[in-house]
Amino acid sequence: MRATVMYRAGEVRIETVPDARIIEPTDAVVAVSRACICGSDLWPYRGMEEIPDSGRRMGHEAIGFVEAVGNDVRTMKAGDLVIMPFAYSDGSCTFCHEGLQTSCVQGGFFGIAGMNGAQAEALRVPLADGTLFVLAVGQDDALMPSLLTLSDVMGTGHHAAVTAKVGPGKKVAIVGDGAVGLCGVIAAKRLGAEQIIILGRHADRIALAKEFGATNIVSERGDEAVERVRQLTGGYGVHSVLECVGLEQSMLTAISIARPGGAVGRVGVPQDETMPGSQPAFYNNVTVGGGPAPVRAYIQELLPDILEGRIEPGKVFDRVVGLDDVPDGYRAMDQRESIKVMVEP
Repeated sequence: MRATVMYRAGEVRIETVPDARIIEPTDAVVAVSRACICGSDLWPYRGMEEIPDSGRRMGHEAIGFVEAVGNDVRTMKAGDLVIMPFAYSDGSCTFCHEGLQTSCVQGGFFGIAGMNGAQAEALRVPLADGTLFVLAVGQDDALMPSLLTLSDVMGTGHHAAVTAKVGPGKKVAIVGDGAVGLCGVIAAKRLGAEQIIILGRHADRIALAKEFGATNIVSERGDEAVERVRQLTGGYGVHSVLECVGLEQSMLTAISIARPGGAVGRVGVPQDETMPGSQPAFYNNVTVGGGPAPVRAYIQELLPDILEGRIEPGKVFDRVVGLDDVPDGYRAMDQRESIKVMVEP
């Protein structure tokens, strides 16, 4: 079968690799019908050190059909259409029961540390019963792009909003206008936010943010952005901030625009070992939380809104490529020519 392999920064190849197969009795093999390139995939694309022999299998978001299951798999069968969240989990440990599948004691993440990648024709999914979510829709359903976002970006935007304590009447700011930030706009509106400010400067993303429910756009950066947000909020800042980038400046901005007693939900993968803004966060009683979103826990809640047309997060996909064109998809996202690329192997 064919799969996406990254060997070093900027070098993405489509290669023939061994076919996905059952190894453990709790495994399933999924034929990928749709996958995508994530903004977090751009960090290694920009800075990964060379892995000369094996490379790194890429991709962690997918929808596909179950091809085979191990003897211990009970909740699905061959032919079922499933969502594959970006983390695998057993569904039975204490953290899974608490809705924190990204901390599963037996779990891990797709596309890193030698684990299968979803930008491929198929992949092995460990702990299938706890990981995969079976869908009752057809493979050609028009909602497939939106359903695919439940494997990561919609659930991650929702996690940021929940962690930032978004609720009815709240003033909310989203730092980052990528797919996660745009889904954060959807999440904030869905949870009843009164004012939704997105910090971004790309026309296509701003237009989509407005369509999703953003009430204000802040295109400034740094201190100017902080001042502009305060102007829009009576001088106080916002109740809730969704940090969807992961850089030092974005995190500092997030803490700086939170009002005293506010909260920051950080879901951008941190690119620095230390977190800036600890003193203003402390003195303003700003709660900072977040991390890898347990998207498996959110599917059941978000799915009805997609199926009934209340939200359309699939609009973040503005380019569709076949597997052979995945390297160009990386280039397009890296150069901001595309918000998010969907892959149809």
